[in-house]
Amino acid sequence: MKVALIQQSNGKDISENLDKLQKNIRKCAAAGAQLVVLQELHNSLYFCQTENPDCFDLAETIPGHSTDYFGKLAKELGVVLVLSLFEKRAAGLYHNTAVVLEKNGAIVGIYRKMHIPDDPAYYEKFYFTPGDLGFVPIQTSLGKLGVMVCWDQWFPEAARLMALAGAELLIYPTAIGWETTDSEEEKHRQLDAWVTIQRSHAIANGLPVISCNRVGHEDDPSGLTSGIRFWGNSFVAGAQGEMLAQASHQEEENLLVDIDLSRNEKVRRIWPFFRDRRIDFYGNIVKRWR
Repeated sequence: MKVALIQQSNGKDISENLDKLQKNIRKCAAAGAQLVVLQELHNSLYFCQTENPDCFDLAETIPGHSTDYFGKLAKELGVVLVLSLFEKRAAGLYHNTAVVLEKNGAIVGIYRKMHIPDDPAYYEKFYFTPGDLGFVPIQTSLGKLGVMVCWDQWFPEAARLMALAGAELLIYPTAIGWETTDSEEEKHRQLDAWVTIQRSHAIANGLPVISCNRVGHEDDPSGLTSGIRFWGNSFVAGAQGEMLAQASHQEEENLLVDIDLSRNEKVRRIWPFFRDRRIDFYGNIVKRWR
């Protein structure tokens, strides 16, 4: 299949962000994309830099405005879309939720972010309740999509469970970057670790990985920090961890790449990790510590 990742910067005006996304989705579809992946919380600025109750007004129901808007676009263009939305599930109950739209515009599945960070400039626990749907692939006309979100990408257990449930590829809408006062050496270490952990998921599970990050600088509304420089570098890795395509670290970009899902079976035959797993000795993995 031909996959497109839309790496873009966002501003304060949500309508302008949506318009830019819509134009980029059209460009990707015109270039032959069958699956289009958007970055984490793509409608707005990354509001989690501060704890502000007013930001809950950004949340929406699913189905809702965004699924209607992008659903019409998916149907018109005949593409499968992966969205990332701030979900209002009920009064006082919110999630960071990925939504998959089929070629006919219908919602075929959602995934609620399971691992929620709480770090300086990433105060997500203030906004998001941890997901309760588990690691279940979403069946589409293109295959079973193992969709997770950002912080989930650091956890090998999550990737493994998605693979064991039948996912044919892993997809991570992402919003990650540098605090601008970090040293160049620290920035390099962070970015390298981010790419490495996700390529390792591809290798360990014998399936491709798609990671779509945002790009550009966003100010800290509180003024306590210098804001976040989102590092871009959206990429697709193949079933052996090989880099199939990677975007730049500072430019908006539509990244298109062909993925051959038939390689999953071929790779798993020569690297039979699933055959050799010692599930009879893995019981302690569910403990917090030894």
